[in-house]
Amino acid sequence: MCGILAVLGCSDDSQAKRVRVLELSRRLKHRGPDWSGLYQHGDCYLAHQRLAIIDPASGDQPLYNENQAIVVTVNGEIYNHEELRKSLPNHKFRTGSDCDVIAHLYEEHGENFVDMLDGMFSFVLLDTRDDSFIVARDAIGITSLYIGWGLDGSVWISSELKGLNDDCEHFESFPPGHMYSSKEGGFRRWYNPPWFSEAIPSAPYDPLVLRRAFESAVIKRLMTDVPFGVLLSGGLDSSLVASITARHLAGTKAAKQWGAQLHSFCVGLEGSPDLKAAKEVADYLGTVHHEFHFTVQDGIDAIEDVIYHIETYDVTTIRASTPMFLMSRKIKSLGVKMVISGEGSDEIFGGYLYFHKAPNKEEFHRETCRKIKALHQYDCLRANKSTSAWGLEARVPFLDKEFIKVAMDIDPEWKMIKPERGRIEKWVLRRAFDDEEQPYLPKHILYRQKEQFSDGVGYSWIDGLKAHASQHVTDKMMLNASHIFPHNTPTTKEAYYYRMIFERFFPQVI
Repeated sequence: MCGILAVLGCSDDSQAKRVRVLELSRRLKHRGPDWSGLYQHGDCYLAHQRLAIIDPASGDQPLYNENQAIVVTVNGEIYNHEELRKSLPNHKFRTGSDCDVIAHLYEEHGENFVDMLDGMFSFVLLDTRDDSFIVARDAIGITSLYIGWGLDGSVWISSELKGLNDDCEHFESFPPGHMYSSKEGGFRRWYNPPWFSEAIPSAPYDPLVLRRAFESAVIKRLMTDVPFGVLLSGGLDSSLVASITARHLAGTKAAKQWGAQLHSFCVGLEGSPDLKAAKEVADYLGTVHHEFHFTVQDGIDAIEDVIYHIETYDVTTIRASTPMFLMSRKIKSLGVKMVISGEGSDEIFGGYLYFHKAPNKEEFHRETCRKIKALHQYDCLRANKSTSAWGLEARVPFLDKEFIKVAMDIDPEWKMIKPERGRIEKWVLRRAFDDEEQPYLPKHILYRQKEQFSDGVGYSWIDGLKAHASQHVTDKMMLNASHIFPHNTPTTKEAYYYRMIFERFFPQVI
């Protein structure tokens, strides 16, 4: 994951402003330790901190069209960039970067090209011919992005809150699946799939169609010019990702460069459920497995850093982000720059245990829609920022645009949890990969019930966090919580403790 920062129309083209933009951009350096760039056109500034995954030698940013009139700074990966290049035969590309297509697509199609991109991305595009600009974020919000407004009429864009919170009068999360156009002066949703309206789909369940769609989603994410691996907790989702990756790695460009044996990574407290299950899956698949241990104290010591990097006070997100944050540092130390992960499956298939209470298929489907729409605030935020804190990129095939379309078109009757018929949560996904002749996973792994991520790393982790918070938050403090934090008032000592730390880093956020 790279870091992008843009200040647009600030009515200040002074050296002091340039220095300030550089200073703020450096707050994002952890996201892109490989290169930094700053482009200035009048009172518009585009800064970039690069993590080089595709074309490390020549893909530095900003990126341009042929005559450099169109300038782009982008964070993300465009998986269909080779097909898009072929659709632009009259254009000359300056680099091999997958993101090089964006400026040329704009030149060819104007602002209506974003839906052509297959990938995860957030970008700012400046058209110096008329000083207009557009900003866009990927469909689900896999990449993090924020927008702010200055009193001088400027618009600010940053991959993280810390790039703009000190300089904007108002700021907010940039909505996923949207673009912002300076010509229109506002947001427009470019991602409009059928499920977004929450209408109930009726397509019959076809296990092979679902299987092929997910395999395709994983395979396209093997596009890399750097060492990579998979995050493996031993649960269904990460195990399927690992199995498909191991099955299709041989013969890819990545295998030729870095070897055909897949590396897998797991984190947990000593003796935790995830470590045991992940080791079993890794042995079955024949991966080079890396097991990282942490103690409750290691996690507690990292909490402040975690909150600074993930920029939230949500309790569940912080609990789950901390082990991932610690693991990402270890992974990066091994020279790995990209990992493939299993986020998104529970939202699409109703994998959380409370889904068994769904009264009917309509309510089941609407809840999956609501969960997907909220992913950018929770699991996507965790996966993106916990890894990019150490200059590591996480790719999430379950949130592939085409795969989501296939999965969300299925009649939700098939997704419902029905123990009397032997259907546990995510049965449609499990059944799709239940192959007797060429098994993807052992049966007991394929049908293993879900652990919450922060439970799977070790049950004493949550108890340790609660005990630590109780030492720092008194009963008297809790009595005054609604006065100190009138918005989203914390109701537990653990939540109050995280909120105190968050407010110290980001006092402007309500």
